[in-house]
Amino acid sequence: MLHHIATALKRRQYFKPAAAMLAIALCAGQTAFAAQPTSGGTLTIATFQAPRHLNPAVQSGNSTGAPGSQLFASLLRADGKWNLLPYLAESWSMSPDGLSMTLKLVNNASFHDGKPITSADVAFSIMTVKENHPFQTMLAPVTRVETPDVSTVIIRLSTPHPALPLALSTPALVPIIPKHIYGDGKDVKSHPANSVGVVGSGPYKLVEFKPGQHVILERFNKFFIPGRPYLDRIIYSNNPDTSNVMIAAERGDVQMIGYLENARDIQRLAKMPQMAVTAEGYSGIGPLSWVAFNMKRKPLSERPVRQAISYAIDRKFISKSLQAGLSIPATGPIVQGTPFYSADVAKYDVDLKKSEEMLDAAGYKRDASGKRFTVTIDYPPGANESQKNIAEYLKSQLKKIGVIVEVRASPDLATWTNRIAAHDFDMTMDAVFNWGDPVIGVHRTYLSSNIRNIIWSNTQSYSNPKVDSLLAHAASEMDPVKRKSDYAEFQKIVTEDVPVAWISVIPYHTAYNKSLRNPPTTIWGMLAPLDEVYRDQAAK
Repeated sequence: MLHHIATALKRRQYFKPAAAMLAIALCAGQTAFAAQPTSGGTLTIATFQAPRHLNPAVQSGNSTGAPGSQLFASLLRADGKWNLLPYLAESWSMSPDGLSMTLKLVNNASFHDGKPITSADVAFSIMTVKENHPFQTMLAPVTRVETPDVSTVIIRLSTPHPALPLALSTPALVPIIPKHIYGDGKDVKSHPANSVGVVGSGPYKLVEFKPGQHVILERFNKFFIPGRPYLDRIIYSNNPDTSNVMIAAERGDVQMIGYLENARDIQRLAKMPQMAVTAEGYSGIGPLSWVAFNMKRKPLSERPVRQAISYAIDRKFISKSLQAGLSIPATGPIVQGTPFYSADVAKYDVDLKKSEEMLDAAGYKRDASGKRFTVTIDYPPGANESQKNIAEYLKSQLKKIGVIVEVRASPDLATWTNRIAAHDFDMTMDAVFNWGDPVIGVHRTYLSSNIRNIIWSNTQSYSNPKVDSLLAHAASEMDPVKRKSDYAEFQKIVTEDVPVAWISVIPYHTAYNKSLRNPPTTIWGMLAPLDEVYRDQAAK
């Protein structure tokens, strides 16, 4: 299965539009890598969203996952071609029946407080993630974790779970946390050690966390990989003002910026002589921009209404004009270019006449003023090109078919997440990730069992028994051909039901100073450990 994924995803096919625009700038940004890594130096990474805390075991999202992947280790890691590699586990194997996974831990690994990392910590971590992480499908088949000795871990499963090895390959999904800290009986979701005095297992340890300002990390000198990490310090500096971030990059105060999607910012950074820009590093997350519908509220509870709205959206215009041709239109819940993507789905090429006819037939005719009904649309702050700008575009576009849209802004990400988690919305823009395998990142949006008051779950309240059945079967099917068939049928059904209107594949880019070597271009990008990144002193 893993070989199949690696083969199918050798090249990232869904960011080809970006290649033409940035080819010259990227070529100019290439430099020869030093033969031997050098230790020392500080890496300052600009972030646009601030983490609430630093424990990825109980919190999804980039803002927590990025620093969390330096503070904590995962059992495995991945390269840029979907190959899984040893990390905290030096070896692993699946049983022939697919019902267990056995891992052997490296010797002499310790937490930042000096306590050894044992199989008991791994078992505790896996069960903590299973019980508390918002991605409930990710570890759902795990029944127990056995620890026959201090370095052996056996994960027992109720059904085969083909997504499990991939889930274990980034600390952003399954970090190894210390049982002696988090197993004290306190609620792990609000545990003080999520933010203060964090005791991690990764290459960097916490120096200071000031919410809304910065996270400062320094090298953990007793990291289990000898000689790593190379950097002395990593600083995640939060600044939602992109103009200030651009100035900081020009001055050299910031050496890396991830999750860039604004075309002007990308172009500006690519022209800076000290900076390089790449679209690599996002194939694992599979980022999609979409409009989610609250299916508990009329008239959005009616499928013809949702379809009519989807027909009114000009995705090609959004891609070309609002996103400078860097993105491609999304056609459904699974990202193009990945093994389980199917093109045989319900298509919603812009057709305003058809949209109007469908709304008329559904009983929502225009009144004397030309209005049919009014809905609000929310958007998460901080990503204008894939969120706010599209929300504003929809306000003007849907007015053409008599649908009045009121754009509701949130002052910060926490306000928006609380609103959506509480199902307090009509429509909302969102950026949601596939997370490599559909079991991890796709199922959560469409399973009726995941209708919860948690952000990035099924907050649309979508329920279709056939979809539930297909996803359940695909989750435990070890044959990739049969899994592909299940997901093809799923995509056809869900695009007809339209619980969300898919907009585009988000064209994320990373900019980094040319003095940096081994930038994060694996499938997990900035959600991967940065222990191999170093600064070439001669290139500064």
